[in-house]
Amino acid sequence: SIRFFGECGASGATVCGVLGESNRLTDAERAKLVETAVGAAGAMPICVGVSHAGTRATVDLAQMAQDLGAHSVMVTPTKEAFPQSDAQLFDYFAAVQDGCALPIVLQDHPASTGVFMSAELLVQICAHLASVQCIKLEAVPTPPKIAALRKAWAAQPPAFPECSILTGLGALYGGFDVEQGTDGFMTGFAFPEVLMAIDGAARAGNVERAHAIFAQFLPLLVFEQQPGVGIRKEVYRLRGLIECGRVRRPAPQVSTVAAAALAAQIERSLYDPFPGVDLTKPLTPLFERLSRS
Repeated sequence: SIRFFGECGASGATVCGVLGESNRLTDAERAKLVETAVGAAGAMPICVGVSHAGTRATVDLAQMAQDLGAHSVMVTPTKEAFPQSDAQLFDYFAAVQDGCALPIVLQDHPASTGVFMSAELLVQICAHLASVQCIKLEAVPTPPKIAALRKAWAAQPPAFPECSILTGLGALYGGFDVEQGTDGFMTGFAFPEVLMAIDGAARAGNVERAHAIFAQFLPLLVFEQQPGVGIRKEVYRLRGLIECGRVRRPAPQVSTVAAAALAAQIERSLYDPFPGVDLTKPLTPLFERLSRS
């Protein structure tokens, strides 16, 4: 799948994210996954999720990713028994910077972590930790937080560092996020060509077209974002990227009802408007035309 998405035109890929199956991998499997992804990617950058409840463990995972050839690491704090102060959260990211030379993607995803970071804290982390070069913003509602970050950065001196902001959350709010000026997508959707079309239209200044593409494929985005990774693996299977969509236990397998509903939605989203489309091939040329139409 890494090579396939590179052929689709993706500018990078992430492995070991919080909503995949990385928490069900052994340490040896995790290392093999990173090594394989880096080897398959060629020149395409690979970002590795390294978040862990322990700071030392997070740093060790970041060092392992660096040793295995990763381009960057993605880090998010985890919930503690007592709320962490802004200073403690800052120190967590500082420790990763001190222990790893790779660029850091700060993942702001309170739905999975239970940790809420203010826009002001994010600005300070980016300002004082040079390795933090990107924010994967997944704190809902996302548009006002994106706007708050942009406003905070605009008010700073010219030399003040500004991180890139990437949309996550399965692109469920992608149309609204690009309207606020995100720099792209960093999320697990089995049709990255759609996300590139939305981003391409927005970068061309055609926000209404970006919204139209977003609206057209929103039912498929929503369906794939059901809890767990089973639906996405089933789409990967339909695209010819994996032979089996089985998920690791104890997660439930995709039911026949869900699989049938997925197939019907793919029919509505892709086969009906684009007769003869081949899901096993990159759909980039088709969606590039869509973003310009």
